[in-house]
Amino acid sequence: MKQAENFIIKKRLTGLSAVAAVATLGFASGVCAVENLEKDSLKFGFIKLTDMAPLAVAYEKGYFEDEGLSVQLEAQANWKVLLDRVIDGELDGAHMLAGQPLGATIGFGTKADVITAFSMDLNGNAITVSNDVWKQMKEKIPVKDGKPVHPIKADALKPVVEKYKSAGKPFNMAMVFPVSTHNYELRYWLAAGGIKPGFYAPPEDTSGQIDAEAMLS
Repeated sequence: MKQAENFIIKKRLTGLSAVAAVATLGFASGVCAVENLEKDSLKFGFIKLTDMAPLAVAYEKGYFEDEGLSVQLEAQANWKVLLDRVIDGELDGAHMLAGQPLGATIGFGTKADVITAFSMDLNGNAITVSNDVWKQMKEKIPVKDGKPVHPIKADALKPVVEKYKSAGKPFNMAMVFPVSTHNYELRYWLAAGGIKPGFYAPPEDTSGQIDAEAMLS
């Protein structure tokens, strides 16, 4: 098996994105024929998650070579490092969170024009809780044929959160990045169940925690 530690494709300020998206290819003038590629040796960044699988498959199956491209796949430490390296030109493109190109374009963090070339993944995210919290939630979840009825609503979590609040304990939940779909989906799910998730604010700003019933970070 090839060493898939480096993966490439890019054009200065162009990146891959979506819940997992593919790096943009730099073309000399719009969409050109393979023989007119601006650059045929590319490096793509990725985070070690299953939604980067299309890149790994294309690498292993030789699809990049079929298009006249020499591609290197390179794992990145975290989402911020990945985005900064695409913007700085160290990577030709990358598998990104869907919100990162949007955030960069409007100046959330480092401002840069980042283009989404291809959406690699749609849905597939999951909200998980600890075994103890799940045990308490199950009492409020309807069951059919011996299994919990899906989708499971945050209504079942609300009594647990209220119990934490009564005991003076924060109910902490985590997400990967402020502009990630994970963050938005988790907040929407909580709010739909009547649980106030607060709003995102920088670490030094606690205003986002005012009246929040679930602490997201």
